[in-house]
Amino acid sequence: MILESYINGQWQAGEEKSTRNMYDAITGDIIGLTSTEGLDIASALQYGRDHGKVLRDMTFQQRGNMIKKLALYLNKRKKAFYDISYKTGATRADSWVDIEGGFGNLFANASLRKLFPDQSYAVEGDPIDLSRGGRFMAHHILVPRKGVAVHINAFNFPVWGMLEKCAVNWMAGMPAVVLPAPQTAFLTEAVVREIINSGILPEGSLQLLSGLTTSILDTVNSQDVVTFTGSAHTGRKLKAHPRLLEESVPFTMEADSLNSSVLGPDAVPGTPEFDIFVKEVRKEMTSKAGQKCTAIRRILVPENLMEDVQIALGKQLSKTVIGDPLLRETRMGALINNDQRETTKSQISKIAQTAQMVYGNLDEVEILGDRAQKGAFMSPILMREDQPFKNTAAHEIECFGPVSTLMPYKNLDEAIELAHMGKGSLVSSVVTSDDAFAKAYTINAASSHGRILTLNRDSAPQSTGHGSPLPLLVHGGPGRAGGGEEMGGLRGIKHYMQRCAVQGSPTSLTEITGIYQPNGAYKKAENHPFSYHYEDIKPGMSLETHKRTLTDNDIQNFANLTWDHFYAHTDITSLDGSIFKKRTAHGYFIISAAAGLFVYPNKGPVSANYGLEDIRFLRPLYHNDTIYVRLTCKEKRERDVAGREHPSGIVKWYVEVFDAEPVDYENGKTDEEATALVAVATILTMVEKKQTVFPEITEGDIKSALAKLDANAKPQWGTMTPQHMVEHLEMSYRIASGEIQDFEVATPEEYLEKVAATLWNYDKMPQNHKMPLMKDGELEDLKHEDLETAKQQLLEARNEYLDFYKKNSKATTKNAVFGPLSKYEWTLLERKHLSHHFEQFNLIG
Repeated sequence: MILESYINGQWQAGEEKSTRNMYDAITGDIIGLTSTEGLDIASALQYGRDHGKVLRDMTFQQRGNMIKKLALYLNKRKKAFYDISYKTGATRADSWVDIEGGFGNLFANASLRKLFPDQSYAVEGDPIDLSRGGRFMAHHILVPRKGVAVHINAFNFPVWGMLEKCAVNWMAGMPAVVLPAPQTAFLTEAVVREIINSGILPEGSLQLLSGLTTSILDTVNSQDVVTFTGSAHTGRKLKAHPRLLEESVPFTMEADSLNSSVLGPDAVPGTPEFDIFVKEVRKEMTSKAGQKCTAIRRILVPENLMEDVQIALGKQLSKTVIGDPLLRETRMGALINNDQRETTKSQISKIAQTAQMVYGNLDEVEILGDRAQKGAFMSPILMREDQPFKNTAAHEIECFGPVSTLMPYKNLDEAIELAHMGKGSLVSSVVTSDDAFAKAYTINAASSHGRILTLNRDSAPQSTGHGSPLPLLVHGGPGRAGGGEEMGGLRGIKHYMQRCAVQGSPTSLTEITGIYQPNGAYKKAENHPFSYHYEDIKPGMSLETHKRTLTDNDIQNFANLTWDHFYAHTDITSLDGSIFKKRTAHGYFIISAAAGLFVYPNKGPVSANYGLEDIRFLRPLYHNDTIYVRLTCKEKRERDVAGREHPSGIVKWYVEVFDAEPVDYENGKTDEEATALVAVATILTMVEKKQTVFPEITEGDIKSALAKLDANAKPQWGTMTPQHMVEHLEMSYRIASGEIQDFEVATPEEYLEKVAATLWNYDKMPQNHKMPLMKDGELEDLKHEDLETAKQQLLEARNEYLDFYKKNSKATTKNAVFGPLSKYEWTLLERKHLSHHFEQFNLIG
């Protein structure tokens, strides 16, 4: 059967000619075919470009939440992916890195939405003043490219390799066309099929080509981005594609590299660092059967420790059980297929022309499991090259399997030189408790590496390991490693966006960037800015405060209160030769006094002070100086709400403190000739969002709704009759008032806080959710003789609930789902609960 591709909005299979076999790495059986013959690849790329507008128009918050939702969706279905992954030769531990590591990339990149503004494009860096006085300026913006991201992936990580790239381009607002390696395309296809079935991504955001094609780069254009993961040889050929050169298409390459790990001279046998080093090398040789672009290929060891490391590593490798990944005892699986195994053996033979094999056997391997006897298994192979400066094969030949070469160095300089001889690596590691050695190695070896890991007894327990690229760190390297970067947090997202310098007045750039620019025009707020909800606050919204005079007593009292007795504030006899002319106000007193001028005292949407940034004191203020403040909305940022708090965002306020009657003491100037601006800062506030989902239901609203409810009404969902619903609401009120409390909380303790926190959000209750106190599979017995009686009892129960909390405002009563609730939380539950059931019977809109 030919594995299907998903392009142009549908699943379709390539033609039967030019097919390639896919093998089960464990059994050697053919499990399917791949082909892209006959597929319209050019139209697939154009389809992605045409449908990309939906993704581009989404805000970073919308994209991030979409990716997070997708990660949660896939994580619930991961078992099916593990079952398929075993056919690639991967053990469960190997599959975990690929599958859940891929999902982890989605989660990590989704979290980056909090670092971006709530818009579809980003602003980079600080504003640049291009004129005296700041009336002509510039800023850089980043907008989504209007093309597609073409990802050409390697066979070793069919899930991670796709998602670590796609998570980044989706966050940037760019669709993707994925070309997985045919050897493991069956696993990539299974994940893509689930992604498409989920309906979470906008159509066109992800397309899949299941098989090799030579034409995928023929129609790329300047708005596209191409990434490649695989061999350096293939990468160089793709990089030279005429279309890439003609259209100046960004191309990122991540190639196989000859990564090294260095044992420090201090890490002798018996030290924790020696054991850490040996275990790390063994893990990198056997994880994924050595089929990792980040695996340790060169083991650099002080020459006096060569025998010790060789013996210790041999002992560790001898414990590696090789065989069927389905068996619990297995610690190393198979290579991807027999062709790859033969290629690896051939490369080992080239290194063996000068190096000796000190562990393993190319022709014999003990395999665990009856069904695995024909699989692509091989023994871990440890080579030893005693003259690594003379014999360079180990620095030049990539054995993409469980192979590594041990080599000696005499001193730090030699270790650094050997690391550089790899001609560009994705990663290196150094294991030592000598931080001076680690520093010298890192600084001097970094120019040839994309990442360097320092390991010792302190960091090892928490370390993710030599071979683990992380979503928020760059993954790539110079030279042989490809010269590119992937992932890297914000850096990775920016790779899929176009950077553009914009110039203009501060007012124009405020509108363009969505961030208030100093010296831009203010937008006078009708009311105090702190009285607005998050959605109603706009960049540039501004307030000018009344004035306050800073007295001598104010300054001395602040010094006594804070214990800040710096001489300029407290000892006016010591001012000679200083920049201060009179008793000087503390900088933090100026900011505190400013807050006193602009803070809105009434309870409102501003729920908390979230922080202070970029504070600057431009010149001193003295006793009897008078200040006023200009408070202006600078920027808004979304935030995730955790725990018992209402949905909110972060608003950054630009605070300008002015001297109302400035005097230039140096030059004797006064009034408008002197500098009025004395301090600036950015204040962050947490501002609640509007609650527009649930109507505020009064007693009159309840009576009006009940009056519309008759005994024959049919629910939109569920099996309740009108009287069952009314009696259910009555019971809820009697629970809230403490009348009914003879039950246990059904939610497990470890989930209770998370469940209770949902009362604070603005999400509707799920339909068809069963309350724990209700019968399973059948309706409750009715308590009242008819619906009208039930309505009257509901109203009475609500009045009793209200009276209870008037008299017991600090009381808590338990709920079977949410646990102990306060008066306010019962109010939140009432709002959701009434809306839920009134909607159920069409009693409210």
